[in-house]
Amino acid sequence: MVDISRRRLLQKAGATTVATAGVAGCLGQGDGSLDSVSVAYVPIYPNMQHYVMEQEGLYEDVPAEVSVERFSSGPSVVKAFASGDVDVALVGITPAMVLADKGTDAGVLAANSRNGFKVMGTTELVERYEAEGPAAFERFEEEHGRKVRFGAPPDGSVPDILLRYWIQEDLGAGEMESVIDKSKVPPAKAVQTIQSGDIDATVIQEPFATIIGQEDGFGELAWSGNVLKNHPVTVLFANHRVLDDSEVAQSLVEQHVAATEFTAGSPDAAATHAASVIGSGVSEELAAAAMESKASDFISDPHAITDQAAKMGEFVANVGNIGEPIATEDLFAFEPYDASNR
Repeated sequence: MVDISRRRLLQKAGATTVATAGVAGCLGQGDGSLDSVSVAYVPIYPNMQHYVMEQEGLYEDVPAEVSVERFSSGPSVVKAFASGDVDVALVGITPAMVLADKGTDAGVLAANSRNGFKVMGTTELVERYEAEGPAAFERFEEEHGRKVRFGAPPDGSVPDILLRYWIQEDLGAGEMESVIDKSKVPPAKAVQTIQSGDIDATVIQEPFATIIGQEDGFGELAWSGNVLKNHPVTVLFANHRVLDDSEVAQSLVEQHVAATEFTAGSPDAAATHAASVIGSGVSEELAAAAMESKASDFISDPHAITDQAAKMGEFVANVGNIGEPIATEDLFAFEPYDASNR
């Protein structure tokens, strides 16, 4: 377990500013050191390292003043990152690909999470799938006069790509659009939407998968870790200002690694940190229960996700969100992680 002193961040209106005990040296690869770094995040469970870094004061050890800004959605983070309003983002691997495709000079410093989704559905659908496999979708349509209704985030998002991969590649059931009816449902609304009967299934992250699984009438159809083993979910993505300052970039990675180790060694404490930052009905009890899920897999090593990121990139390109798959060397910045582990 990592021994981390508990230091709270200094709160300011609309953002969090971390006072650091030092100024970055002139070790950067670009025009000089950074005085400040802005970090963007969306309050979702896969960004666990951020909650630990924030609540345990790890950002204070970065040799620059760190400001943290909370966003309501992934697209808003992408927009802010693309416009240069933020330097670092805890964002899904597929939005990172979109930014790289648009020519944004940036790279993945670290992985945050992998294998982080479950396909949850009604008991009827789960039992049918367990008995009939991929044929369950066609049989469902024959009996109900409609396709299975799936709720998932927009096309090209991480859960959308995993859903497509599951149906088309893993199950070999055909093109996704011919097999199911998909509607856009944000993760935070998936629980209510499936409970109301508006959808039959959803591909969802924690802690929402745990909530649905605890309800009568619902169960698990698949886990994304079995669909595309070790696939990435969210990553630590940094722009050229950060990448050009090797001291700041390496320090961010080192604190990220410390947060990953803290999460592994003190899962209940990490869950408490997540609940305190996420809010929105995510209690400490729920966050702790979700930590036991196989869909809660937190890592830092960017090398561990490159192969599956490449496979996901092919699907993102097929959907049309990017022109072509992004080459590993154009998406990842391995140097800070490798330097910190020498």
